[in-house]
Amino acid sequence: MLSGFFIINVKGDVLISRLYRNDIKYVRLKRSVSDIFRIQVVSSTDVRSPITTVGSTAFFHHKHENIYLVAVSKLNVNSAIIFEFLYKTADLGRAYFGKFDENAVKANFTLIYELLDEICDFGFPQITEPEALKLYITTESVKSEKAILESGKQIAIQATGAVSWRRPDIKYRKNEAFLDVVESVNLLMSSKGNTLRADVSGQILMRTYLSGMPECKFGLNDRVAVEGGEHLGRIVPPTLSSNAGKKSGKSTVDLDDAQFHQCVKLSNFEESRTITFIPPDGEFELMRYRSTNNVYLPFRVNAIVDEFADDSSVSYKISVRSLYDAKVFGQNVIIKVPTPPNTNDTKIKVTGGKAKYVGSENAVVWK
Repeated sequence: MLSGFFIINVKGDVLISRLYRNDIKYVRLKRSVSDIFRIQVVSSTDVRSPITTVGSTAFFHHKHENIYLVAVSKLNVNSAIIFEFLYKTADLGRAYFGKFDENAVKANFTLIYELLDEICDFGFPQITEPEALKLYITTESVKSEKAILESGKQIAIQATGAVSWRRPDIKYRKNEAFLDVVESVNLLMSSKGNTLRADVSGQILMRTYLSGMPECKFGLNDRVAVEGGEHLGRIVPPTLSSNAGKKSGKSTVDLDDAQFHQCVKLSNFEESRTITFIPPDGEFELMRYRSTNNVYLPFRVNAIVDEFADDSSVSYKISVRSLYDAKVFGQNVIIKVPTPPNTNDTKIKVTGGKAKYVGSENAVVWK
């Protein structure tokens, strides 16, 4: 799978290097990685792809804070697995160090090498759950013989068991669970106000403080069905042709590209259409989805732009109208109107809120 893993700073210097295979010589690889990133990624102003191919070697990189997480391979590997491994590594660094940046890497390079030996074996990703790794990979300040003896059985159960993301002996005086649904609407409109493209990207984020090994269940408002048999790449609610749809007459929502956390029991979802899972302790992303059909926009923006060549000026007339119910209030609504980079003077009039020109963003910010 992976030939090597590197952590590189924004200057192109190699901070951490770990080779898993001998298909590329160590000296040649170590010297070339920094040079490739300094030329192809760090010094380039037009990086269009997180994958850089040089000859038969592929470099997968993910920028996190002020460092690059780089995976190198000479095989025909699955790119999705590589990037998932890079994202998990970044999450693991945040779980151990709070902020995973260049300073944290330099201060904890010994611990990072120990983690790299555990999360990847001969280039194949292994355990990447922070809760499982923290049982037997800790810093010297918190490591104790008593803790190692007491957690010996737990390490074996969690590392080899079916629930690697949660310890079985978690206890809280008060059981609490919080769920947030975060959605972002992406819209592209024509100059005449017609919607060319609209989609919604959503996340279901949870924070749990539950004792033991609880099994949680929850479902969506509509009964959902899986399109494509065993594949869970697309979730489709009942259509209007069903009996319930004919009686109620309500429209349905299609959820595309649904992705679940590994704690979700997919077999139960196929049978009962409910999301059943044993949650990790703390904060995690339970589900991610995207919807492209029947997107209801919260606002409608009408813009009229006039350019005057005589005095080199541009006139914007923008109106915003809410499309949701009058009982619902929109909070922290910010509208950014892009302006030309050479703007030196602005005259702004608004009927509601406040607006000002922000030169650092080359935009008029309307709140």
